[in-house]
Amino acid sequence: MRGATGAIVRVASCNFIEAYDFVVYGYYAGYIAAAFFPTKSSFTSLMLALATFGVGYLMRPLGAIVLGAYFDRKGRKKGLILTLALMAAGTLSIAVTPSYATIGAAAPLIVIAGRLVQGLSAGAEFGGVAIYLSEIATPGNRGFYCSWQGVSQQVAVVFAALFGVALTWLVSPQQMASWGWRIPLFAGLLAIPLILWLRRSLQETEAFRNSRHVQSIAEVLQVLATNWKVVMTGIGLTAMTTCAFYLITAYTPTYARVALKLPANTVFLVTVLIGVSNLIWLPIGGMISDRIGARPVMQAVTIATLASAWPAMSWLVAAPSASRLVSVFLLYSGYFGLYYGAMTPLLAEAMPAQVRATGFSFSFVTATAVLGGFTPAICTFLIEASGNRAAPALWLCFAASLSLVSVWLLPAVLATPARLRPAPAE
Repeated sequence: MRGATGAIVRVASCNFIEAYDFVVYGYYAGYIAAAFFPTKSSFTSLMLALATFGVGYLMRPLGAIVLGAYFDRKGRKKGLILTLALMAAGTLSIAVTPSYATIGAAAPLIVIAGRLVQGLSAGAEFGGVAIYLSEIATPGNRGFYCSWQGVSQQVAVVFAALFGVALTWLVSPQQMASWGWRIPLFAGLLAIPLILWLRRSLQETEAFRNSRHVQSIAEVLQVLATNWKVVMTGIGLTAMTTCAFYLITAYTPTYARVALKLPANTVFLVTVLIGVSNLIWLPIGGMISDRIGARPVMQAVTIATLASAWPAMSWLVAAPSASRLVSVFLLYSGYFGLYYGAMTPLLAEAMPAQVRATGFSFSFVTATAVLGGFTPAICTFLIEASGNRAAPALWLCFAASLSLVSVWLLPAVLATPARLRPAPAE
């Protein structure tokens, strides 16, 4: 057990830095908009910055295929090292790029390129970590093990938010707009050597060593095409979790400051609380799914979301305050954590053994690319178009409805509690 626990800690800590580097852009989108996308309209600048945040997600399906195939051909360990290197390169390019005022149009182009590299890496990283955890899990505990993939992301959310709290106290608004927003990016880069050392110490999973490995990307695509129904169902399953995640984490600072006019230091404290809440609910969702099955958990969460998301956010915007923001987004956090904790091991087990990393990654990141990654931009647009600051709740309900339909389409065997199912095929 000690060896498995150590592996969980090492692989989850590695996932932490990947998630941190990717999400920190969303936290500072307002400052990035001013630095790289200046226009006469603050709304247009913000939309350009948020669209660039979403552009990184367009590369995720490609990363899932190309890098996911590398995971399935060369091994989980080698794949995790490669994705780490790519994420570091993308983050560095954004951190060091001079502003638009200094180098003109080259600045936003470099930032977009950096986001594309980050997206390529993340396309296989999160799926690779989930597959690694599912393959080392002890019988009947796959939900709990896999939940630590999400937990590590929430630690990144909390850390990034705490960084934001500290910066708002130590750095003036003018300094933050000028250079302060770059500090969190450099902080993430400083952890890369340690994370690389931890990742190199991982052992390859027994499931991968004993499986027949795919030989080419063409073979990967052929297997995925044969199992297209499973892949499409996986995309639908992921809609709820990816939209909820980016709504309550990456979009929270921008939504609270721009739409609700709440102070920056209060906003980041709220984000810390949301991250801590996610940390708590994720393993709970995984453990419940191990006992009663994923389907009841996922059905209950999506139905509750459809029933309560709009009334809750309407109550928030009627009289915006930090306490109301915390109450509503903690409710959404509970939905996110329970659903994601149940979904992750189920999605891993649904995929064909020889392309498990590719299949999981492609389903997960395609939903993220199409729905989740553009959540900040879509929510901002919905508010502007409707004039209603509660409009983001409609987007969350749309995602919940897609996932609810997908849950109903699950094969019966995957609705069985994990403790009653055999280990994933090798």
